[in-house]
Amino acid sequence: MAPSAVPVDSSDVAHLPLKLDGAKNGSNGIAKHVEDVEMMESPDKTQFVFRSFRCLIADLCQQFNMGHPGSAMGMAAIGVALWKYTMKYSPKNPEFFNRDRFVLSNGHACLFQYTFLHLVGYKQMSFEQLTGYHSDRWDSYCPGHPEIEHDGIEVTTGPLGQGLANAVGLAMATKHLGAVYNKPGFEMVNNMTWVTIGDACLQEGVGMEAIQLAGHWRLDNLCIIYDNNQITCDGSVDICMIEDVNMKMRASGFEVLEVEDGNYDVESIVKTLVAARANKERPTFINIKTTIGVGSKNENKAAVHGAPLGKEDVANIKKNYGMDENKVLEVSQEVYDFFREAVPRGERLEKDWNDQLSKYSKEHPELAAEFKKRMNGEMLDDWTKYIPKKEDMPIAPTPSRKSAGNVCNPLAQNIGNFMVGTADLTPSVNMTWKGKVDFQHPDLRTACGINGDYTGRYIHWGIREHAMASVSNGMAAFRKGAILPVTSSFFMFYIYAAPGVRMGALQSLQVIHIATHDSIGTGEDGPTHQPIELAALYRAMPNFLYIRPCDGEEAAGAFMAAVAAKDTPSMISVARQDTEQFPQYSSREGVQKGGYVFIEEQDADVTLIGVGAEMAFAVGTAKVLKDKHGVKARVVSIPCQRLFEQQPVEYRREVLQTRSKAPRVVIEAYSVNGWERYADAGFSMHSFGHSLPRSYVYGRFNFDNEKIAAKIKPLVDEVKRDGVEILRGEFRDLNTDYVRDVFHSAFGASHVAS
Repeated sequence: MAPSAVPVDSSDVAHLPLKLDGAKNGSNGIAKHVEDVEMMESPDKTQFVFRSFRCLIADLCQQFNMGHPGSAMGMAAIGVALWKYTMKYSPKNPEFFNRDRFVLSNGHACLFQYTFLHLVGYKQMSFEQLTGYHSDRWDSYCPGHPEIEHDGIEVTTGPLGQGLANAVGLAMATKHLGAVYNKPGFEMVNNMTWVTIGDACLQEGVGMEAIQLAGHWRLDNLCIIYDNNQITCDGSVDICMIEDVNMKMRASGFEVLEVEDGNYDVESIVKTLVAARANKERPTFINIKTTIGVGSKNENKAAVHGAPLGKEDVANIKKNYGMDENKVLEVSQEVYDFFREAVPRGERLEKDWNDQLSKYSKEHPELAAEFKKRMNGEMLDDWTKYIPKKEDMPIAPTPSRKSAGNVCNPLAQNIGNFMVGTADLTPSVNMTWKGKVDFQHPDLRTACGINGDYTGRYIHWGIREHAMASVSNGMAAFRKGAILPVTSSFFMFYIYAAPGVRMGALQSLQVIHIATHDSIGTGEDGPTHQPIELAALYRAMPNFLYIRPCDGEEAAGAFMAAVAAKDTPSMISVARQDTEQFPQYSSREGVQKGGYVFIEEQDADVTLIGVGAEMAFAVGTAKVLKDKHGVKARVVSIPCQRLFEQQPVEYRREVLQTRSKAPRVVIEAYSVNGWERYADAGFSMHSFGHSLPRSYVYGRFNFDNEKIAAKIKPLVDEVKRDGVEILRGEFRDLNTDYVRDVFHSAFGASHVAS
């Protein structure tokens, strides 16, 4: 017989150290939230559930002798407080639009989330699946870190701090959509975002960047739950950290609450979570003190973080808990019964919300129609009609960053799905539009006069490139297609953002990144700002489109490809300096195929591959080869290798003329890595750049039509004499002379001689 239930005393909630003036009235008042919590189970029954949960975690890690038991065991009471008493969700419909979002930023504790998903009745997380944790099942729903593809998992986490940043993005999406669509009496979007973190998420830079943004924007629908066990892989946290976390969070704009006994005191945890939902002033940070691996002989030690406890320890845990040490992977019916009210409760939640949506649709039919499009991940308008026509493109030399803005800005201005932002480079990236409103807390009044509200769709990320990418992933994940985030910064600074960009690709989240100042033509800012090696990283990244257009027409094609790629993030890489326009050659349709013939030449002696800002050198070199050396050159543009690889092999052969006897040479002022599959030789970079005026810097590295032609002519002659087979498997670097010059100037003649 289950012990009787214990009521939650609403007066206890009011005594929390949190300003709650006026919170007792309305749908978000304390009384309403305590009513939602209903009755708490007796301490005896709750402690039995804790013991059962912790033994199950220990067994799940022990069965295949691998896993992370410690945090999952320590967070048991947090999980009960969330899934049984606080969160609003529907196990029968994991995609319920207005559900609370939960993110496990400390993703190594994935068994914590998987087990609660199973206990509350998510169909996909069957017992068979749960016990497949770390098995050799290729179809397991229990990977080593949570993955977005599985029901109940909002975002993929694992790299620490990423989930925290994603959670900020999820909370931003709620604030924005609510500000756009909520009307008096109709709170269509008002869900909470809950994110658990460990000590490590607070140490990662991206975590702190995201915390600063959440506090600045006063995202009161965000609650960070700190599993404060003071242990990391190397030992206790104090070997590398001395700060007062609570003070830091208050300084960052958070309401800070504490729970002293996070191992067992579920009632206190529930009260702080209820208070977090009721707080309408700022985000909440709950510092919950737990013991990693509680119950183990090695509790409170790093040894229980990422390794099974051992058969003897598991048996002793069960014995000490009064459980049968001979039973393995046991979940009693009493434990299932403890959680299963989540299913009917979720169904009622959905029904009430759907009824409200029906009434909303009658009172606000146009807004409701638009809202339903967002719910379905649809664009609010035909975006293709806002792409500038070819005849409207500039013909005079124009910075390709400006060309990108000319394409993106009409899209952002006219289609509400777009949310565009920059890492403090608004004057440089050309991504603002007439009439734009900034995403800001509506009460913010800045010294410079730039304000906004939550309906705004232009985001000032500050100098936080990593968070910009990772938070954008959270916005994109809220409901795929509802929001299309566009980030922007100098290309070189996307090396700061790379972990977030990679996580977006891993999760198939559509985010468009605009990388400006993408060449040595950036000029006097010097090698710190001149990307050489970065394109190789993004071209190699799976499920990612790195697109480098050469002019305005190709920029249009780049955006068309990026917006159409619903399950793939993209980066459009554009130049600071004026780039020549090629209206007679460039093709937006060609860009969407990744590569195409730019200039055809019958019976060509060589194929030149031009890319981005260096396309001018390919075209200019072809002319010099013809006029001065009698060499016929055709020119190919390959702005996106991945899109090109998706084309039929016959098309790729035709574009590259792979069956001809002529060599192929790529011309790009980047590291040549990756071009070997398309070219026989390259005129590229082998060093970092140099601080020179942009009109001189290319020449410093031999990017000159005459010099390039002078290197290609002997290669063509050699191939004509000995056959193109001499180049197969022997990629030629044609721009090596300047490397010796750079080395000589840096280290002196004696060094070179030695």
